[in-house]
Amino acid sequence: MRAPFQDGDFPFPVKYGYAVAGVVEAGPAEWTGRKVFCLHPHQSVFTVPVEALRPVPDGVPLERAVLGANMETALNIVWDAGIQPGDRVAVIGAGVVGLLAAHIAASIPGTETIVIDIDPRRAATASSLGLSFASPEQAPKDCDVVIHASGSPDGLAVALAAAGFEARLVEASWYGDRQVAVPLGQAFHSQRLTLVSSQVGHVPATRRARWSRSRRLDLALSLLADARLDALLPAETAFLDLPGVYADILRNPATLCHRIRY
Repeated sequence: MRAPFQDGDFPFPVKYGYAVAGVVEAGPAEWTGRKVFCLHPHQSVFTVPVEALRPVPDGVPLERAVLGANMETALNIVWDAGIQPGDRVAVIGAGVVGLLAAHIAASIPGTETIVIDIDPRRAATASSLGLSFASPEQAPKDCDVVIHASGSPDGLAVALAAAGFEARLVEASWYGDRQVAVPLGQAFHSQRLTLVSSQVGHVPATRRARWSRSRRLDLALSLLADARLDALLPAETAFLDLPGVYADILRNPATLCHRIRY
């Protein structure tokens, strides 16, 4: 799971990160001065091949463009989910990726999309995106498509319970090297559920013949032209101030995506 242009290896020392939005200061004339997004570790100034850059659309401010990688992941999840107009969709996990996936799903005509999370504070963020919200105890049943993005085995159990007959469940969580118990008893077989993995490293097979990763990222960046998405970026910190506050940012359960300004 190495990031592009990563130096070093975990645990430390390592130069990591992959979501940077900025302005080209020097390079080919047609690129100089342009707003761009790049999958590059956190750094104030860097040099990369032009091929590593994607232009940020005029309607997307750089402050929001940092969500480009997350939106690309969410787009891939929705493609893997095969959501169709009119589907009842449940998204388990109201983190950044889960909320972005729900945001895309809700834009498909006729869909009923609801976000499920154990933290009631996420309800306000979901509401700001025009999304319905519920606790796991209130999770709907008989959904056509369920997306699991909580990163918790308990969330996966909620996702399986929300799936209707012959529904599609997309597992978008990343568990690393953890062993995860998956409750495949109960209704999994009798309901003929389909469990699908989703990972942004590859474009789904149904689109791979026509969609490059660059084309996918361009689409993801264009989908950020919605001011409501600023709710996912409630705060930012100057890079030089991070040593004093970063631990508190990580400990704060309300933190979604915290922007760093260089």
